[in-house]
Order: sequence, then structure tokens, then C-alpha cells
Amino acid sequence: MSPKLKHPLSRMRCFCSKTLSQNHRKYPINQVTKTNFSDSLEEIQKRISSSDFIAVFLQNTGSFSSPWHRVSPFDTSDTAYLKAKYAAERFQILQFAICPFKLQASKVIAYPYNFHLFPRDELKIGMPSYSFTCQTSCLTSMAKEGFDFNACIYDGISYLSKAQESAAKVRLGNPIAVDHVTKSSSASALSVADTVFIERIKSRVKHWKSVYTDSSAKIDEALVRSLRKIVLGSEQCGTRPCMTIDVCSERQVQLVLQMLEDHSGDLVPLIIPAKGGGTQAVRVVLTSSEEDRGLFRRELETLEVEQNRRARGFREVIDLISASQKPIVSHNSLNDFTFIHSKFLAALPPNVDEFISSLHLAFPQVLDVNHLVKDIGLVRKTTNISATMSYLKNRFFAPIAMEIPHQGTENEDKIHGQNVVKISHLFGKLYFILKMTPSAIQSGDHHLASAIHGHANIFNIKPSRPQEAIDEDINIWTNNARKVSCKDVVFLWGFKDRISAGMLKDQLQGSHEVFTEAFDVKLVDRSCAIVVFWQPGLSETFLNVMNSKEISGPLREMVSEGMKAAGYDIYKSVVSSGFWESLLADALDKALGGPNYVSDSDSETKQSEIYWFSELMINLDEL
Repeated sequence: MSPKLKHPLSRMRCFCSKTLSQNHRKYPINQVTKTNFSDSLEEIQKRISSSDFIAVFLQNTGSFSSPWHRVSPFDTSDTAYLKAKYAAERFQILQFAICPFKLQASKVIAYPYNFHLFPRDELKIGMPSYSFTCQTSCLTSMAKEGFDFNACIYDGISYLSKAQESAAKVRLGNPIAVDHVTKSSSASALSVADTVFIERIKSRVKHWKSVYTDSSAKIDEALVRSLRKIVLGSEQCGTRPCMTIDVCSERQVQLVLQMLEDHSGDLVPLIIPAKGGGTQAVRVVLTSSEEDRGLFRRELETLEVEQNRRARGFREVIDLISASQKPIVSHNSLNDFTFIHSKFLAALPPNVDEFISSLHLAFPQVLDVNHLVKDIGLVRKTTNISATMSYLKNRFFAPIAMEIPHQGTENEDKIHGQNVVKISHLFGKLYFILKMTPSAIQSGDHHLASAIHGHANIFNIKPSRPQEAIDEDINIWTNNARKVSCKDVVFLWGFKDRISAGMLKDQLQGSHEVFTEAFDVKLVDRSCAIVVFWQPGLSETFLNVMNSKEISGPLREMVSEGMKAAGYDIYKSVVSSGFWESLLADALDKALGGPNYVSDSDSETKQSEIYWFSELMINLDEL
């Protein structure tokens, strides 16, 4: 579907100047901390339910400590995921901005919220408190924006992931109320041991209950009654008396529950789970009446809801977003959602396929504005939102304005969370240009529905067409987009410091006959470069020459000075083995010298291709 080109400039000057001023304004963002989190949940739920899309933006304590650690165009899906996984497991989220918004005519009606987070051990069980890494550059940037680190630490919202919450319930051993007892088919065939056990427990419960219900007891027998309570193991559950019955098997649990149901209407049984699974004991609570019995059950339900909410913390918002099944809009989906999965769902899976499968259960549709920008042909040096918006204004007619109804926040002067509004605004323009309107989708336009589906769930950097995202491709930047197999890529290191890609290419030309054919060079960091051979087979020839004793000429001199080369399989080994050295050259040396290195000849590898092209990713750090 072709985009709608812009009207004549004479008709657009007023609109452009208005939009330009909007780009520099500060929008009112609801700042949410632990203090006002509970009060905000109901409102947030309504905004999510009534929205078309939900934009997200994360502010972390860091991202990638070295240039080659970043998810780069020359990464396959596997290596890109492992890099993002490494960052998500090291760094922490301090701010999580969400913006439920809907598109109406030429407006984006948005309701942005910025949540301040901090992992705090609210339940005193050792979760989710753990150490995390901070980058000084990220903290400095947040400090310049006026971020209050003290408020974050003391008033930031904590949380548990779903996996951590499940583990916490087991560790806490909270009692579970029993609504009804399922009669066992073998209940009539009681063994001698079963009968002895039931009679012993029945006698114990009877004597314990009589201590509290016998009104004929005299005051001077108070000491005797107190001693009897101790002997019978009486405890307190709030203001109500209770006793604990230890059990050795689930069979005994069923026997105790059936005995209590058959003989007592004022006793409420509670299951005490064991830390290793199963049941540790049955707790019996004595209520004074049928009304008190119902009141106690309601108190248990309220206590469970409050404790679950306390454990979930900010994850309640994640659960609301997931339950809504609304499309999620991000500016860097792979990095954002590895963080989201790691912190709020469960530990990250070992490979990208399992990650995407797990993530789709919670978030079926994820849209990345970077891929939408590429799909309309934006390919040259638009590395931030402002540049992208200017490009769209100059080339397309997309009269989309932002509208943020006043939310009554006390922190409207704060700038935290502005990026999520910019993402929403940019998405609105891209959506308009790509003709993906919610009304068209709801009206049954299958072509438009497939259009949005084609843009969803593209988690690594790809050149343009969404159907190509299913291939395991790599992208490397230059002026032309050309498909290249990973087998034609060589990593080169050990050259002189402070050398440019052009200088290195000049040195290689003429050093050997393989460099008489077309090739290209790009630096990954100051220690390592990528060499792409445009003629298939030359990379293998070059690697064989580098490892041969018959090497001669200028190339031999470069090797004698320390230059080394390796194929793409070595780079994969670096990432999969976790050799996260500061310089890629050091990591490659470590991989080559390690005992776990496996070459292509020893294992099956996927057929991979790369794209040598000029597209850059939108970087919100350069606003």
C-alpha cells in the first residue's frame, strides 16, 4: 500500500510550525510511586481497557557496556537475543513508562504514566532483592533530567515476577482454605492404621474444642485450662483459637478433612503447604457461629488478595496489559522485552525461539516503530525521534496531533516519561501513513488487519520487508543493501590501534590475491573489524591462507605483527559462551583458546545471510 504523499508546501506551513512546537513541549505525565500506586491502579485499568494501543518505554541502569555488546546489524537472531539477554540479566529497570492511547481521526489521545521502580524485598523472603549493574553514563543522564534516586530507593514500587510469586507462595507457606472435601472412593475401605489415626485425631480435636466451649468450667480452673491448651497444642489464628495437626501423607490430609466435615460445623480447616511441595499440616480454626465462620473465610480471602497484590507490586500493571491483549508499541522491542520477560515473567530462556514462544503467551502483538519507519523507506541517518518526525513532515501528509487530557498529577513539571509520548506520536503518524486504522480493522478489512499483523513481533534488526524477518539474516551498514552469506564474513583483529576502516582496507588491498576481488571493511570496535567478501568462497580461501605456513608477501608481514582472522562461527561461539570482554578482539582470542570451542566442521550450523545496508535504528538517547 503506497503512502499518501504530502500536499503542496503552501498548504502545510501552518501545520508544520504547529507540529514543530508540539515536538518541544513537555506533556503532563502521571508520576506513580509506591505512595500513590494503589490509588492509580483502577484508573490505569480503565485507560488500558479503552485504548487501541499501549506504548512502553524503559529507563534502565545501563544497556551495553561495550560497543560490540550492543545488538548490531551483523547479529543473527540467536546472537542478538543472547546479547539482549545478557543486558537484561545484568541491569535493572528504574522507570517504566506506559501510554495507553487510541487513534481518533487525526488525533492520538494518550494517557501516559511513568512508574518509578525499585526491587525491594517486601515479603522478607530474599526476592527480588539482588545485585545489579549500573553504568555511570546512564545514571548521569537520569540525574541531569532531575531523577530523584532517594525517592526511587525509598518510594519506588517493588515487584515479583510470576515465577518468583509462585516460589514465594511455597516459601511463605500461607494457609489455604478448604471449601469442600472430595470424598475418596476408598473412604469406606479404611485400614486399621487409618482407623487408629482418625480416632486419635478425633479425640484430640474433641478435647481441644471442649476447652473453649465448656461453659461449666469454674474460674479457679483457669490454670488447669491453660495447661490443657498447652498440652493439646492450642494456638491463635488472629483472635480465634486454632490447633495444628501434622500429617505424613496426602491420604492423612483427606482423612482429617473428612473427619472434620462429618463431625463439626464450627471448625474451619486450613491446608499448610510444605516448602518442598505437598502438605505439611492441617490447621483447624474454631469459629463461634455460622456468621463468624463466613466472616473468617472473607478475612482469609481479603488477606490473600492483599498479600498477592503486595507481592506482585508493579507487575499488576504488566498483568493488566497482558490481559488486555492490546498491541504493544516499543522503540526497541528486543531489548525492551528481554527486560520485561526477565523482571516480570520468568528467567529468560536459553534461545530466541523459546523466548518468542514464551513472550507471545503474555503479549501476542508487539510493534516496533523502527521497523515501521523502515517499511516506509526511511533509510538514511534518522537516528532519533526528532529527525524521524522531520523526515515524515517533509515527505508525507500525516496530520496527527497529540491530545493528553489533563490527569491532575502533582508532578506535571517533571519530564520523566516524555519518551513514551513521543513514541505514541510517532506511531500515530506511521500508522496513518501505512493506512493501518483501528476502524478499518474493526470493520473487517482483512487486508489492513494482515498489514498490522505483518509488522508485529519482529524482534531483531531487519532491512525492510516483514516477510524477510523469518530468515536468519544479519545487517551491516553501508550505502547499498546487498544480501551476503555469513560464510562470506570474516572477523579481523590484531591490527594497529587508531586505524580507520578505510586505512585497513587500503592495507589489505594488494596484500593477497583474494583482495583483488570486491570486498568491504567495517570496524566493530577499535580492536576488531568485519571483512565482507562479495564473491562466495573467498572468505574460506582467506582463512586457509591465514592459517597456512606458506603465507607470504605483505599479508605475512601483517600476520607477523599480530593480525588474526576468524569466521562467523567463532563470533557465535564468543556470544554463546559468554565471553563478554570489553574488546571483541580479547573475546575472540578467549574463544579460540577455550576448550569448549566447536568449529563448523564439528557441528551443524544454520544457513545465515547478512544485509550490507545503510539503515540506522532510532535512538531515543539522542533526542
